[in-house]
Amino acid sequence: MAYNTIYFQNPHTGQMREAPVGFSWTVLFFGWFPPMFRSDWKWAVIMFICTIVTFGLSGLVFMFIYNKIYIKELLNNGYKVKSIENGAKEQLEQKIGIELASI
Repeated sequence: MAYNTIYFQNPHTGQMREAPVGFSWTVLFFGWFPPMFRSDWKWAVIMFICTIVTFGLSGLVFMFIYNKIYIKELLNNGYKVKSIENGAKEQLEQKIGIELASI
């Protein structure tokens, strides 16, 4: 199975972001730290609180959904797809169920 990555760019600021697609191995191994390192502060706090309340069991859910959440947040913040590694835009849109806006 090929590992897909979407590269986003904010057309207003020029800032670039990288978003993996599918299962989040980083959340599996590092819990709430990946959103923090991606400057996704809202989800870092949410995941941290959920981790404390559920004694870490929430990670079993977030590892399956976090990458999709991150992609949605980037699109909501005005980022647009600059390029896609290992896949076609149409295939990824079907896989994640989100329409991806391109530059």
